[in-house]
Amino acid sequence: QHLEKIVPVLLESMIYSQDDQAKLEAEAEEDAEKEDKEEDIKPQFASAKEKGIAVNSEDFANGNGYAYDDDELSDGELDDDDYGEDPEEMWNLRKCSAAALDTFATRFHERVFEFTLPYLKENLNHAEWPNREAAVLALGAISVGCMETVQPSLPDLVPFLISLLTDSQPVVRQITCWALGRYSSWASHLDDAGKRQFFEPMMEGILFRMLDNNKRVQEAAASAFANLEDQATREITPYCVIIAQQFVKCFGKYKDKNMYILYDCVQTLAEHVGPDMAQPAIVDLLMPALIQRWTTVSDKSREMFPLLECLAYIATALGEAFAPYAKPFFSRCIKIIQDNLEESNLAASQAYMDTPDKDFLVTSLDLLSAIIQALDEARASELIATANPNFFELLAYCMRDSNNDVKQSAYALLGDCAIYVFAQMQPYLDSIMRILSMQLDLAEALRDTDPMLKETAFRVINNACWSVGEIAMRHQAGMDPYVEDLLQKLGMILFSQQVPESLNQNAAIALGRLGLGNDQKIAPHLAQFAPAFLTVMQSVEWTDEKLDAFRGFVQIVLDNPQALEQCLLAFFSAIASVPADSRKVPVSQSERPFEGFHKAIQAYKNMIPDFDGFISHLPQDQQYELRQNYSL
Repeated sequence: QHLEKIVPVLLESMIYSQDDQAKLEAEAEEDAEKEDKEEDIKPQFASAKEKGIAVNSEDFANGNGYAYDDDELSDGELDDDDYGEDPEEMWNLRKCSAAALDTFATRFHERVFEFTLPYLKENLNHAEWPNREAAVLALGAISVGCMETVQPSLPDLVPFLISLLTDSQPVVRQITCWALGRYSSWASHLDDAGKRQFFEPMMEGILFRMLDNNKRVQEAAASAFANLEDQATREITPYCVIIAQQFVKCFGKYKDKNMYILYDCVQTLAEHVGPDMAQPAIVDLLMPALIQRWTTVSDKSREMFPLLECLAYIATALGEAFAPYAKPFFSRCIKIIQDNLEESNLAASQAYMDTPDKDFLVTSLDLLSAIIQALDEARASELIATANPNFFELLAYCMRDSNNDVKQSAYALLGDCAIYVFAQMQPYLDSIMRILSMQLDLAEALRDTDPMLKETAFRVINNACWSVGEIAMRHQAGMDPYVEDLLQKLGMILFSQQVPESLNQNAAIALGRLGLGNDQKIAPHLAQFAPAFLTVMQSVEWTDEKLDAFRGFVQIVLDNPQALEQCLLAFFSAIASVPADSRKVPVSQSERPFEGFHKAIQAYKNMIPDFDGFISHLPQDQQYELRQNYSL
């Protein structure tokens, strides 16, 4: 019952103070030609790639920062720290009021909109810019919590917001970009007529503001457009050429700070559009602009992090269309990794030297992964064969690095090499497997008392499990020398109650895949790990990886069927749950796990006298699936 009093107070508190108004008016300049100072550019950090089955957010929680923290507010004009204020003052009255309004909107929805609407009507078209700006801020703040309530008004509000993109005050243009980005999910999923009326003008308006002559408006527009891409996903595809044209103009205009956000726009487009990016009209626009920047940025510049990450997304999206550009990118990544490792070794022995930034390793390894995935085997193999120093020796160094992010990316690259260039990797497998086996040891990760270190250690082990499975898929019986050790390590991870569930799952998948070609060696241990394997795999979706794991598991079962006595119903339950599509489509090596399931069921049918009575303990739907699909 207090909202009627609280909301108006919050709205009034969102107007800039007189001092801030004067400061912003004094700074309202066309500064697009001014070079950025290095201290104005926020530090960039690389993020290593997670491989294997989908990772649950509950398993590896990154902390979903509140919508008005520093990261999110750089999307719009709310980040007062950008105005050179003391960071301790970042949470001022205006920002706290906006955050509070957002929270109330998320909790009370239409009631908050009811008390906000009169303020919006009065101030969105106000003669004074601070009132207009605060009204746009309020409209953006309630977007998530009041979306359903606001939607009927959006056909009127969105065109008005688009008109504010040409406001004379840069700060109004800035906050309008942010607010439009928050409503882009609505506009991007309208029918074709709705898109033409609302989404296309919104998109064009934000794209146009990306070339604003005020750098803060550029920043807000670029961030808003990246948000729009995320909300629109595949709906953005028909507009790719127009978007690429605008991005190229931005590459020619932006100074260093906003270039970072532009990379995010490009990689977000590549992420959502995927192979449709490979059309020549887009490739011929974007690649020269990226190459121009690539030749400008030094190996030691922190701008290399977002640039390498952006190129990794581009390589993945373009696929074979990336081939003509691949060699110089590949060679430079090798050089960056070599230089960084050499400097790390020197720094370890020379106290006066600083340790080089490991993020150069992470982003370079990730781009190498993307290139290897993008090219056909012959082209990728040629790049690896001509790498200097030796590619796999360099990778082995990274697999032993002390930094978990580096190791996580190294094991992701290792698994990709197993998939795409296994023949190239095979001569180095013995040394690689020794390093890989050591990485699967849980003991050190469990000893970590720092939660963040423990989480990153689990991520490394996760990628190591995944790479074991990928190697086992291709090496099969060649894994014989490593089976006993791997079985022990993977079993410990599978049984552990102290690791994220997704790590249990990836260990189970690796263990199942290890059964391909090594089933006789693993079969004597089946009774020990089968119950945990079947329990863990219940929560894994039926992907090719799970099918491969069950194909290996079934081979082990056929070698020692008595070992499943305690969990045979769980095994039949798993067989019954295989989706119809997976039963029909051949998976890896053109062999269907369905055929192995059929053999296993027939074996147990011959072993169990009252087989029908036994499977009657399964749920009715599973009994039906078994009888229908396996001729019971």
